[in-house]
Amino acid sequence: MNRLRSLRLRLVLIVVALLAVVAAVIGVVSVVVLQSYLVGQVDNSVRSAVQRATHGPGDGDGPGGGFVLGQGEGTVIALVQGGAVVSSGYLDADGRQQTLTDTAQAAILDLAADGRPHTVDLDGSLGEYRMIAVLSTSRTTALVTGLPLSGVQGTVGQLGTIFGLVALAGLALAAIAATLTVSAALRPLRRVAQTAATVAELPLDRGDVDIDVRVPEKDTDPRTEVGRVGAALNRLLSTVGTALAVRKASEDKVRHFVADASHELRTPLASIRGYSELTRRTQPDLPDEVRHNLGRIESEAIRMTKLVEDLLLLARLDSHRELEQEDVDLSLIVVESVGDAHAAGPDHEWELDLPDEPIVVTGDEARLRQVVVNLLANARVHTPAGTTVRTSLAAGVDGAVTVRVADDGPGIAPAVRETLFERFARADASRARATGSTGLGLAIVRGVVEAHGGTVGVESRPGETVFTVTLPPAHAGLAPAPDSTPDGMTTGAVPARA
Repeated sequence: MNRLRSLRLRLVLIVVALLAVVAAVIGVVSVVVLQSYLVGQVDNSVRSAVQRATHGPGDGDGPGGGFVLGQGEGTVIALVQGGAVVSSGYLDADGRQQTLTDTAQAAILDLAADGRPHTVDLDGSLGEYRMIAVLSTSRTTALVTGLPLSGVQGTVGQLGTIFGLVALAGLALAAIAATLTVSAALRPLRRVAQTAATVAELPLDRGDVDIDVRVPEKDTDPRTEVGRVGAALNRLLSTVGTALAVRKASEDKVRHFVADASHELRTPLASIRGYSELTRRTQPDLPDEVRHNLGRIESEAIRMTKLVEDLLLLARLDSHRELEQEDVDLSLIVVESVGDAHAAGPDHEWELDLPDEPIVVTGDEARLRQVVVNLLANARVHTPAGTTVRTSLAAGVDGAVTVRVADDGPGIAPAVRETLFERFARADASRARATGSTGLGLAIVRGVVEAHGGTVGVESRPGETVFTVTLPPAHAGLAPAPDSTPDGMTTGAVPARA
């Protein structure tokens, strides 16, 4: 069915079908005209035979018993008198007179004696005849004369066969010629389609706005339909390229602003935090309300500093800055990160599942550590106390490394799951602010993982949420295995409790 959707095939089929109809009409008309002409010739011959038969020997009221003699091969002559055939015969291939069968005689009796030729179907051995019946002068006897139509039928059948074979050969040649012609005519359209397909494969969603692909100039002739399509596509590509360039310039301005603002905010935020902490420590006699306010200033400065650091990191990732490329012991990072999460969330149950051998990847150690830390922090902050969080690390057959962080918490709503890795995405805004979340943690996870050539995804339902990070394998040997695991942690399926 898919092949029938091809424009080239449909055009070829249409051309062949039209030619087949024309050939069929010509063939039918030719056969009908030839048959009519040949039958007319037979009718003339029958009239001549009637003349010869009426002048043969007889009793004066019709031909005698030898009236068939002197006629051509296959000629049938019969005398009908009183509603019965009184005499009949025909000449066989050897020139001998043969008597008609009862079936043939019965067919002759149905013939009208009007002096006009009629087609009569005699028995199987003789076939169809063109016959004329004429009355004698006494109008008591009818003379029937006929000639076979086998020669006409043979000629017409042979013509039909020859015409059919020639038509089939012609249609085959026409199909080949139509295929070549249509293919040549559609070649510019294929080049236009190839240009569109090339543009469709460009990573336009990743900042690549240089659309330098265009339809060739020879395929943009406005005098042709394909040329108008090609010219319209070129105009569209130019418009889209301009729009993408403007959008990218705007995004670059915003990204530079965020990066510059984040960088500039780090120093005043550090000063606010430092002065508030210094004041609390050097002024022990401050009123409790003032001390409380200073503590709030310090905590908010810390939260603001984390937000600024996250924004600065995302801006750097957006600008595609090169990350560190070194061998990183991912097993050690997972062990240490889970230990830190255990210390930060003692009301959760933490499980760790590691392979016997350490797993090494190539990348930026600090950024990969942040990925694991953010996933564990997300599980700790957004699940209730008593939730079990299981972290596993494995290497596939193809060398790809998979990190999974799973929990048996309440799950993630489907509506939230669609935007979970976007910036400032929160399932519960009020809860997120209460816990100090900036809504950038999972966005950083996705940015860092994709910068390392990996992928990140999530599957969630009530009672089970699994974040999966897949990273490409390392290009170097393995790093040394970690010496030990943090206190209070277990390896395998045995949970560790605070």
